[in-house]
Amino acid sequence: MVDISDHRAQPEITVAVIGSGYWGKNLVRNFSQLGVLSAVCDSNVELLQTLGKQYPQCRTITSYAEVLGDKSIQAVAISTPAETHATMVREALLAGKDVFVEKPLCLAVEQGEKLVALAREHGRILMVGHLLWYHPAILKLKELIDGGELGRIQYIYSNRLNLGKIRREENILWSFAPHDISVTLGLLGETPHSVIAQGGNYLHEKIADTTVTLLAFPSGVKAHIFVSWLHPFKEQKLIVVGDQKMAVFDDLEKKDKLLLYPHSIQWKGQVPIANRAEAQSVDVGTEEPLKQECAHFVESVRTRRRPRTDGEEGLRVLSVLQRCQEALEERRSGNARVTGRQTASKWFAHESAFVDEGVDIGEGTSIWHTSHILKGSRIGKQCKIGQNVVVGPHVTVGDGVKIQNNVSVYEGVTLEDYVFCGPSMVFTNVFNPRSEIPRMNELKQTLVKRGATLGANSTIVCGVTIGRYAFIGAGTVVTKDVPDHALVVGNPGRVTGWVCQCGVKLSVKDKQASCATCGRQYLSGSAGMSAL
Repeated sequence: MVDISDHRAQPEITVAVIGSGYWGKNLVRNFSQLGVLSAVCDSNVELLQTLGKQYPQCRTITSYAEVLGDKSIQAVAISTPAETHATMVREALLAGKDVFVEKPLCLAVEQGEKLVALAREHGRILMVGHLLWYHPAILKLKELIDGGELGRIQYIYSNRLNLGKIRREENILWSFAPHDISVTLGLLGETPHSVIAQGGNYLHEKIADTTVTLLAFPSGVKAHIFVSWLHPFKEQKLIVVGDQKMAVFDDLEKKDKLLLYPHSIQWKGQVPIANRAEAQSVDVGTEEPLKQECAHFVESVRTRRRPRTDGEEGLRVLSVLQRCQEALEERRSGNARVTGRQTASKWFAHESAFVDEGVDIGEGTSIWHTSHILKGSRIGKQCKIGQNVVVGPHVTVGDGVKIQNNVSVYEGVTLEDYVFCGPSMVFTNVFNPRSEIPRMNELKQTLVKRGATLGANSTIVCGVTIGRYAFIGAGTVVTKDVPDHALVVGNPGRVTGWVCQCGVKLSVKDKQASCATCGRQYLSGSAGMSAL
């Protein structure tokens, strides 16, 4: 948790809250309590007059342009309708302000990418209001999952239900689901390879009032998210099922918000028998999540460290939201996703390439000379598949992946988003192959996590996990799991250093590191390097 006691003694940080209505007034209250509230901006004059009496120490302003032009205001917290986020965040960044924006970051991935790039270019803090990542129960749940307390995660089930507040500028998916998608992605540390969504439009022909979303992840985990503002009672629950324990987070529960159930399944006579156990309450503290979130933003502005829910995290959530929206629209129109050999406008395959039936290829992907994509495989968007590449059968490749010439990605291998496979690098999928002994039923799973680089001529022995943004040097032989951000070289491969998300080698001192190129901050721990 952020220590909020010292913010009053350092009033040099100044924040203006933009939009002070339904949710914005809570931001006004918390930034005021933190001693950093400089101004409140809203077009509602009557509301400003009321707030001016409650918070006489801050100015009330009706013009956003006036806020942006005021050099005494260092940061803005935007709590306006989602359709205004892209424009308002962009203008604030260009004006040199640090920005906190309520979810979602904006309403289109392309807009979000530009905002993240703009914040990086101008050296500004960009933080998205994914509130649950400042809830002590969610932080504890993440700690338990990472520590193996629940065992292997099998599925996640989330409900966010209520009667109102009904919106007309966005549907229920964009209004309620960002919280649950953000938490699900963060708990699992991976991006879904499959998204299915359906909803019901009951109050307005074009606005969904209820949606059910199914996410499937490369690790095999499934997630179910149900959101509705047409429900008879309020419910906010998150259930995580592992093979050792099950966790229930109930945000409406006043006392025991996080419970662990050490249930087990035993097989007797080839029949699964459920053994129920008493729930165990987990002590998670009572800190107000919104105050912790606001304090985290102030601390990020002060220290220039990346927020926990920065623009890139917001962009990942936005990407999944957009995929959910596309799935909703496909379901509503009755159109199925195009599979098989479809080259017109969607994706490109060289005339010498082979693409089997039953293959799913994302928009913008290119497949070059004599490459073969086998049945049951899924290739994400904007991938580059080089010459003489084989993928499949039944292989999942994420978005933005680059597979260079002469690489075979066999069944059992999963590549998450933005993985780079160098020329002629090698995957295996059987540990002890023999030509005369069939062993296809003994395939070992290999997972390469988001952003990892596998150098030219490297070999990845099956059954390992390559961590996020790890860097495997050319010719290296990997025989065991690789931590996040690790630099691995040699035969057998060994960790010789750490690399930033941007690919630059880090200099670590006292377990902390800062990238000299992009400024990202990292902390070294038992599980490897993690971003701050």
